[in-house]
Amino acid sequence: MNSNKQFKFVDLFAGIGGMRLGFSRPFSQCVFSSEWDKYAQKTYQINFREKPFGDINQIDPQHIPDHDLLIGGFPCQPFSTIGKREGFLHETQGSLFYKIAQILQTKKPFSFLLENVPGLVTHDKGKTFDIILKTLDSLNYDVRYSILDAALFKLPQVRERIYLVGFCREYLNERVDFMFPVGQQNDVYINQFVERNMEGYSISQHLQKSYLFKKNDGRPQIVDQNSKVKVKTFVSTYYKIQRLTGTFVRDGETGLRLLSENECKAIMGFPKDFRFPVSRTQMYRQIGNSVAVPVIHQIADRIYDVMQQ
Repeated sequence: MNSNKQFKFVDLFAGIGGMRLGFSRPFSQCVFSSEWDKYAQKTYQINFREKPFGDINQIDPQHIPDHDLLIGGFPCQPFSTIGKREGFLHETQGSLFYKIAQILQTKKPFSFLLENVPGLVTHDKGKTFDIILKTLDSLNYDVRYSILDAALFKLPQVRERIYLVGFCREYLNERVDFMFPVGQQNDVYINQFVERNMEGYSISQHLQKSYLFKKNDGRPQIVDQNSKVKVKTFVSTYYKIQRLTGTFVRDGETGLRLLSENECKAIMGFPKDFRFPVSRTQMYRQIGNSVAVPVIHQIADRIYDVMQQ
């Protein structure tokens, strides 16, 4: 690995390409992407000019192009406890992580970054995470992980996620010098991104009275141009207008509305020119399932630093 090399990466469970945005550099090239959701594929295609491959289970790892980096935010699934134990890779069979492990075993990229919710650590009483770590170790990867909050990376959103980074020991002469970025306290708040007089995102007066404000308990979170706060973690079910998890804006025809497309982009760190050729419901789902781009970008910087040594 050296600074003159063009690094190739694959984008698995790609969603709308948030991780790809974080890893894109003049010296990098995405050589393969995979995403099964047809609506996410549309958004990915219009922004990156390529349609991701569909179900990752339908492709032989041998047919995936050679690459230096594997990146992906994989779904959290329980592992099967049925059948004879044949090593840690066998224990993950039937899960989508198993496909990642297969690709790592077959293609042996120099490094990987995997992203998931913090609950992965305690999933199935910690068994899932333990098997993941042991599987990656058995595949000869030096692995480390960290839970990072997007709020510490100049985003106006509290969003904790766990990130796992690994380096293949076959390419290392010594233990790799890699440290996760930690971020820092900052004064980037939602008020800097709230738009005025937006139309079409309004929440009806009836829904406000009968549901959102049925209790005087400080919920849901309401923001405006004066709100020096970080919003709650944006979830894929935001479109359902849930009072416990939602953040809404004091604006619009009825005095209260959903976050606009530009506001959603801002809380996740997507560029303003990123496009969503899908319904608003799908846009909210896709944003909620995506990643905090600046966090990925800083982790990518650290990984590339190691690869260029």
